[in-house]
Amino acid sequence: MHKLRNYINDNFYILFLSMFMPLFAIATVVFMIKLATYTAVIQLSIWDMTKLFLFIVPEILFYTLPVTFFIAASLSLFRLSTDNEIVVLFSLGIHPKFILKILLKPAIILSALLSFNFLVLIPHTDILSSHFITYKKSEAKFNLSASEFGHSFGSWLLYIGGDNQDETYSDVILFNKNIEEEIIISAKRAEIINSAGVLRLKLIDGEGYSYSKEKFSQIDFDTMYINDTITTYLSAYETPLEYWFSDEWKGKKKHKLITNTLLSIFPIVTLFLVASIGIVHARHQKSKLYLYLFINVVLYYGATLWLQKALGYYTIPAISLTWLIVTYAIYRKTILARF
Repeated sequence: MHKLRNYINDNFYILFLSMFMPLFAIATVVFMIKLATYTAVIQLSIWDMTKLFLFIVPEILFYTLPVTFFIAASLSLFRLSTDNEIVVLFSLGIHPKFILKILLKPAIILSALLSFNFLVLIPHTDILSSHFITYKKSEAKFNLSASEFGHSFGSWLLYIGGDNQDETYSDVILFNKNIEEEIIISAKRAEIINSAGVLRLKLIDGEGYSYSKEKFSQIDFDTMYINDTITTYLSAYETPLEYWFSDEWKGKKKHKLITNTLLSIFPIVTLFLVASIGIVHARHQKSKLYLYLFINVVLYYGATLWLQKALGYYTIPAISLTWLIVTYAIYRKTILARF
């Protein structure tokens, strides 16, 4: 039995790897195209693109691994069937549940990894990716240069006289006008400072004037900072539970929690279906394996997205239990009744 278990596992793992690599490559191309759209808004280097890709790797794995398991398990049983090895096993008294037990172990391990992935890793990578994009967009807003036209700097109008080679600016003038007073600031030199995601304008060696109906004031300064002219919102959380139960993006996280939970248990709840469509009698049955694979993936994913609008969190037990009951009935009719 040990050798038989290893033989079935070897067939499954070889097919799993051969199916996973192209699916992972296709998903990577799709996500990279999505990342490339950011370059229309912000400037990204190769290293920046690499970091963004690493942030989405857990998400790519999450959406490719369940489908890969379902296809690889079905194809491995179908290959054993077409080679008449399954028929020989059943003739020797091996029960179909023995094969299901062999596939159950990797299915449980994969479901546990998928659950850890979307509950723990994906929240971290989502926040890191969001912060990185926000940070780059904020940097883009500070992409200042000398010109005959001014720049919008929060509530200030900013004019830059010249660009320096050390990434500083010279002959800088800022103007701010509100109902009560007008403020004008001039500085011989200025630079942009990024501190913990907050961008500030540092003015060096200048003077400022404030004018209102009541008074006129003037100051000289060696250094002045203009802070928080552009607010950058960054989400923060300490634990995955805090992320999932916070009110921020509540509707989006509810949808993701329902969908990802059902995708995580997909390898387990489809085991009866894997046996039903993978085990065939090559002489008496014409297999429509690929059609069945496509239909079942579409049905499961489609039901997951469609029913949650009406059932909410009850979608999880509704789909998982219904899928198990229906697929077990198919398994009894197609496999147990025949073998």
